Amino acid sequence: MFENASWITHPENKLYEPVRFTKEINVQGEIKKATLHVTALGCYRAEINGNRVGDFILAPGFTSRKRVQYQSYNVTKMIKDIAKLEILVGDGWYNGKINFVVANDVPKALICQLDIVYTDGSRESLCSNETWQASKDKLRFCELYDGEIYDANYKDTPVAAKVLDHTKKIIVRQQGVYVKEQETIDPVSVFKAPNGDTLVDFGQNLTGYFEFTVNAKEGDRVEFTVCEELDKYGNFYNENYRDAKARFEYICADGVNTYKPQLAFWGFRYMRIDSFPCEISKENIKAIVVHSDIKRTGYLNSSSPILNKLFSNIVWGQRGNFLDVPTDCPQRDERQGWTGDATVFCKTASYNYDVEKFFEKWLTDLKLDQGKRGNIPNIIPQTVCWDWSTTEETGAVWGDSATIIPYQMYKTYGSEKILKKQYKTMVRYLSYIWNATKKRYLWYGCGQFGDWLGLDAPSGSYRGSSNEDFIASVFYYNSAKIVGDVSEILGKDPKKYYTLAEKILSKIRKTFTEYKTQTECALALYFDIATDKKAVSKQLNGMIKANGGKLQTGFVGTPYLLHALSTNGYTETSYDLLLSEEFPSWLYSVKQGATTIWEHWDGKNEKGEFWSKDMNSFNHYAYGSVADWVYEEACGIKPKKPGFKEAIIAPKITKKLEFLSASIETRHGKIVSKWQNEGEKTRYEIETPVKSTVIIGDNTYELEAGKYVFFE
Repeated sequence: MFENASWITHPENKLYEPVRFTKEINVQGEIKKATLHVTALGCYRAEINGNRVGDFILAPGFTSRKRVQYQSYNVTKMIKDIAKLEILVGDGWYNGKINFVVANDVPKALICQLDIVYTDGSRESLCSNETWQASKDKLRFCELYDGEIYDANYKDTPVAAKVLDHTKKIIVRQQGVYVKEQETIDPVSVFKAPNGDTLVDFGQNLTGYFEFTVNAKEGDRVEFTVCEELDKYGNFYNENYRDAKARFEYICADGVNTYKPQLAFWGFRYMRIDSFPCEISKENIKAIVVHSDIKRTGYLNSSSPILNKLFSNIVWGQRGNFLDVPTDCPQRDERQGWTGDATVFCKTASYNYDVEKFFEKWLTDLKLDQGKRGNIPNIIPQTVCWDWSTTEETGAVWGDSATIIPYQMYKTYGSEKILKKQYKTMVRYLSYIWNATKKRYLWYGCGQFGDWLGLDAPSGSYRGSSNEDFIASVFYYNSAKIVGDVSEILGKDPKKYYTLAEKILSKIRKTFTEYKTQTECALALYFDIATDKKAVSKQLNGMIKANGGKLQTGFVGTPYLLHALSTNGYTETSYDLLLSEEFPSWLYSVKQGATTIWEHWDGKNEKGEFWSKDMNSFNHYAYGSVADWVYEEACGIKPKKPGFKEAIIAPKITKKLEFLSASIETRHGKIVSKWQNEGEKTRYEIETPVKSTVIIGDNTYELEAGKYVFFE
């Protein structure tokens, strides 16, 4: 592919200034099939005769700079006798302001090939080269963080495109899931803020953009700025976006103007109308939700409206951050594939949606960007701003994305393919820890994040008070076990890794003889570190009670906290934490009006005051990992064999809810578990497409596929 095509760019390439490449196509006969293959260094949008080609938003997607995906589109019905092919290319993903440093070492560029098969059997390939025209576009400015500026009246004189001497070896076939428009959302209200600003509220914190229509005069301006939250007075607030301007400007042509952004996206709920030719109404504008085209597979429902809102917020958090890569947040000057967030959320993600293909693509980038010594960059795909691939900055949990995520994909979906692809990466990661640690059979040093944002953090620190070396060593042990398991699955000798895991476990137990925080206790229980689990679980439960029935955990401890309690006899404490509406809790943010998951337990307090300006995302899915506890423990659905070829269904009830239900569409069909309190008894409704071990109270049933009802 692309053997005869060339990378082309504008002779006067300017950062953030999109370029439109144009080619007139003279068809030589009756077309049987026409296929357009295209990719870009940046983001592109293709059109034939003014009609959009395909529905991939922000193509070609976000990948390691060591590769760029190309897409193939069937355009047979779009090609006429004479056709005009236009492809708009802007900075983004490959270059531009990616994170905190501008990448401009390679100009934005296009490469494409149109293959035509005629009905008489003849073939023709039209390739990008110096015969193409390049011009500056009506889209005058485009940058992923700052937004777009569009001038509907702008015209430019095309010039011959310039051939760019750039390798084609980086071009690969599309691997990931396409990013698409998913739904439109009408405004809930248009209102005046106390300071006089006109604001639009879409009622949902979302990722995407908007479309507006206005009857205007030439030169009239439409200007919007977006935000997630209002301040305590009800005014527009987006200081938490940091350096991301998150603005949109449009200079109108005479008449009816309808437009939606072409090469940008935002994370937002509110929009400030900085300029509009007339008084804006709800009919003038709508929001368009954009994310990877992943299929919804998991659903949670309960008798509690506020708990159901939490379930909704978790799903919206995933939707907003699964935009080609699993980003930390979609709004500020970051939007990167932070590995730690993905690690702790991957199980929940795989139950809520079918993310196997999504993670296969992202893990390929992880494999490509793995450091020379085996270390894992904390951000994947690796960007030019922080070249972690050549440093020692790999933190536990963040780095363990190399082992935990592919193994979870195997457990959820049952395919060994992802393990085969990632096996060497896993092995190299363990080797990195072996060589980098300062203490044999423990993991000391190497730039740890600790229990990030733990509430027991010392003053002025983002890291909780949990022992960072203990956390790192626990995950070292876990990864060694995983590599042993994967070795066995793939028919390789696992002894080396199981032996390593045993030695790590022994050293951890000798070195860390007491647990001082909720996170330390939770990890010791969940990962079977504790030798006296009864005592440690009692200790953990006591810590929570002593803290007023509240958690203190951060990014690392939170995903395992409720599991550690409920699997060791303290299910009611797990439910107490889940259903608490006081700070800190999952439902606290819901009571504050959250429609997604917050980065901080107290991102915004009861007084309307914000946690901070510099690191305070209101769409950050990590704490949404609690959903996997609801699926696996509260409703009891777990894979007994990989891919749910066989299942375990062992719900744990509480009288604090009238009912709770979960369903997961697996590779073998839908599993449903629902329990409902009916007076003194509980009704259990179980549906399974596979052989399952069902545990109801003290009774265990080995059941074939079917629907069942139990009372206890």
